[in-house]
Amino acid sequence: MKRVRSPGKSPLVLGLRWAVYGAAGTTMGVILFLVGFILIRGVPHLSPSLFAWTYTSVNVSLTPALINTILVTAAALVLAVPGGIFAALWLTEYARRGNRLVPLIRLAAETLAGLPSIVYGLFGMLLFAVFLRWGYSLLAGSFTLGIMILPLIMRTAEEALKSVPGSYREGSFGLGAGKLRTLFGIVLPAAMPGILAGIILAVGRITGETAALIFTAGTVPKLPDTPLSSVRTLAVHMYNLSSEGLYMNQSYASAVFLLLLVMGLNGLSAWAAKKITGGGNG
Repeated sequence: MKRVRSPGKSPLVLGLRWAVYGAAGTTMGVILFLVGFILIRGVPHLSPSLFAWTYTSVNVSLTPALINTILVTAAALVLAVPGGIFAALWLTEYARRGNRLVPLIRLAAETLAGLPSIVYGLFGMLLFAVFLRWGYSLLAGSFTLGIMILPLIMRTAEEALKSVPGSYREGSFGLGAGKLRTLFGIVLPAAMPGILAGIILAVGRITGETAALIFTAGTVPKLPDTPLSSVRTLAVHMYNLSSEGLYMNQSYASAVFLLLLVMGLNGLSAWAAKKITGGGNG
C-alpha cells in the first residue's frame, strides 16, 4: 500500500515555513538593532537642557519641535481621516457596479500612495506657500501631509469596510434600520480596527517626514504664534542637527523621543481599537 505523505511535511511547505520564519526573524532583528542602537547612542545624552521651553544654539532644545510634531500630525489627521473614511464609504457602499469613476479613483489613490514625499513637498510649496501665499507655515505643512496620507487612509478604510460580512448589513436592514444607521451603527464599528491600522501607518509616515515639511512648514525652531507661523518638527530638527555636524549627540537624543512618540501613538491607537471592538462585542 502506497504511503501518502502529509502535506505539512512536504519539502515545499517546509521550505515556505522556514522562509517565513527567516523573514520574521530578520525583521525582528533589524527592529531590535535599530531600537537598541538609538537607545544606546541617545539615552546617555539626554539632559535637562534638551527640554527647555525655548530653543537656543546652546541647548538645542527639542521641546518646540516635539510640540510642533504633535500639532502638525493632529492637524493632518483631522484633514485626512474624515475625507478618507467618507471616500471609502462611497466606494464600498454607494457607488454602483460598473461605475467608471471607481477604478479611476482607486488607480489615482494607489498612484498617489506611491509618490515620493519630496514630490508632495514641491506640490505643497507651489500650491500653499506660493499660490495661496501661506508661506512656510504650520498650515501649509499640515495640508501637505494631509494630502499625502489621504490615499493611504482611503485604501485601508476601503479594505476594512469590504471585510465586514454582508450578513451584518442584511441583519440590520431586516430589523428595520436605514442605510445611514446601518453604516454608522454596524458597519463602521466592525471595520474600525482595520481603519485604525491604516491611521497608525499614516501616523508612522508623517511623524518621521522631513522632505515634505522642509519645503512647506519650514525649519524655525519655535512654537507657532499663528497657524501661518513657520515651525520645525522633530524629524526636521534631527535632520538639521545632524546636517550641521555639531550636535550629533543631541540628534540621537532627539531620535529617542521620536521613537517613543511613534510607539506611544501606536499603543494609543491599539488601545482605542481594543476598546471599540470590546464595546461592540459587549
